[in-house]
Amino acid sequence: MPTVLVIDDNPSVATALDLLFSLHDIHVLRAETPEAGLEVLQRGGVDLVIQDMNFRADTTSGDEGVALFREIRAQHPDMPVILLTAWTRLESAVDLVKAGAADYVGKPWDDHKLLATVNNLLELSETRRELAARSGEERRRRGALAQQHDLRGLVYDDVASETVLALALQVARSELPVLVTGPNGAGKEKYAEIIHYNSAARAGPFIAVNCGALPNELIEAELFGAEPGAYTGAGNKARAGKFEAADGGTLFLDEIGTLPPAGQVKLLRVLETGRFQRLGGHAERSVKVRVVSATNADLPAMIAGGQFREDLFYRLNGIELRLPPLARRPRDILPLARHFLPPGKRFGEGAERALLRHAWPGNVRELRNAVQRAALLSGERIDAEALGLQALASASPAHPGDEPDRAAIEAALQRSGGVLAQAAAELGLSRQALYRRLDRYGIPRG
Repeated sequence: MPTVLVIDDNPSVATALDLLFSLHDIHVLRAETPEAGLEVLQRGGVDLVIQDMNFRADTTSGDEGVALFREIRAQHPDMPVILLTAWTRLESAVDLVKAGAADYVGKPWDDHKLLATVNNLLELSETRRELAARSGEERRRRGALAQQHDLRGLVYDDVASETVLALALQVARSELPVLVTGPNGAGKEKYAEIIHYNSAARAGPFIAVNCGALPNELIEAELFGAEPGAYTGAGNKARAGKFEAADGGTLFLDEIGTLPPAGQVKLLRVLETGRFQRLGGHAERSVKVRVVSATNADLPAMIAGGQFREDLFYRLNGIELRLPPLARRPRDILPLARHFLPPGKRFGEGAERALLRHAWPGNVRELRNAVQRAALLSGERIDAEALGLQALASASPAHPGDEPDRAAIEAALQRSGGVLAQAAAELGLSRQALYRRLDRYGIPRG
C-alpha cells in the first residue's frame, strides 16, 4: 500500500486527507511541523509528501513552506511533493513547481482532482522505483557478462539485444555452425565476432567475407583459393582462399544468400567433410573451420524458388541467431548514438527526441552515418535539424509522463514482441499500470 505524508499544522486537514485516501487504499502519515515531517521522512517508507506552506497562525508569507520544500529536496531529491496553499497569490508556489515540486493544490481542494494527481504521482514513483531496481539489476548482470566474456565492445541497453547476446554466448561454446539472420545494417558481423571470441577457437583467426560484394566468377576463388591460370586474370601464382586463412578459427560468410550454385555445392562439401579443392586444382586440402553465416534474405523462400540448396541451409543453420531491427530494440538507440559521437560533441534534447522517433529502416548503419554526418556539420551541440531525419510518429516510443493511448500501447507491445515488462518500461509505466490500461482498452495480456 502506498504511503503519503501530510505535513500540516491543522489537524483537520490531515484528518480529511486521511479519510479521502484511506477509501482508495493509500496510507497516510501525519506531521504538524516541518521538523516532525523531516524526521518521518528520515525513517523511510514514504512515497509522496503533501505539505502546507504556512505553519504559524501569524504568517502568510509561505517562507516556512519554501524552506521545508528545499530541505526535502536536499535530503530526498526524488521525493514527489505537492504544495498545499490557501494563498490568493500563487507566484511563489509556481516558482517552487519550476524548482521541482510536483504540483500545488489550493485550499479548499477538489477531492477528485487531488486524488487523480496523487494517483498519477504514485504510479510515476512506482515506475521510477521499478526502473531503478531493474536498472541496478541489469547493470550488475551486464557487468558480470562483460567481465566473464569478450563482448567486442558491443553497445546495448535493450532487453531484446541482451536476449540475442545471451544466446550468442551460449552457442559460442559449441562447434555447431550458426546462421545469423536480420535486416541489413543491424550488426550481424558484431555478433559473429562475439561467437568467435568466446569459443574454443578464439585463439585462431576470424575471417569475414561479404559474399554479396564479390562477382560470381570470383566467389569460389575467394573462398577456396585458386591454382595458377585457373581463371582469367589469375596470374602465375597460386592463391589461398578464405577457408585456408581461417583454418583453426572462424569464417564469417555474410550475405550467404548471394552464393552462386557452384559455390553452394563446394561449401556444402567442405561443411560435410572439412575438405575442398582450390579452383583449377585437384589436390584435396583439409581445414578445421567453424562457419558462421549471415543473411537478410528469406532463405526458405529461396529454397522453394530453387535459388538455394535445402541441404546447405540445414548445414548452415545448426543454430539460428535472429537479430531484430533497431526499431524493435528502441533502448539501444541513444546509447549507440552517443557511442558514435566524436569527443566533445553532445546531443540537444530535440536531437535525442528525433533519434527516438525515427524508424531507422537502415538500422545501426543508418544511425551511425546520421550521427557522424550531423557531428561533421555541427558545433559542440547537435540539434535535431542537423540529423536530417524524417520523424515518424508511428515508430515513436512514448515518453515518460505522457499518457499512452491504445495505439501507443499496441505499438510498444509489437516492438517488444509481447514482453509486457519491456513494453511497460518503454511506455514509462509500471507493469501494474500497463495491466490496468490493457484491461481498459480490452487488449489481451498475452
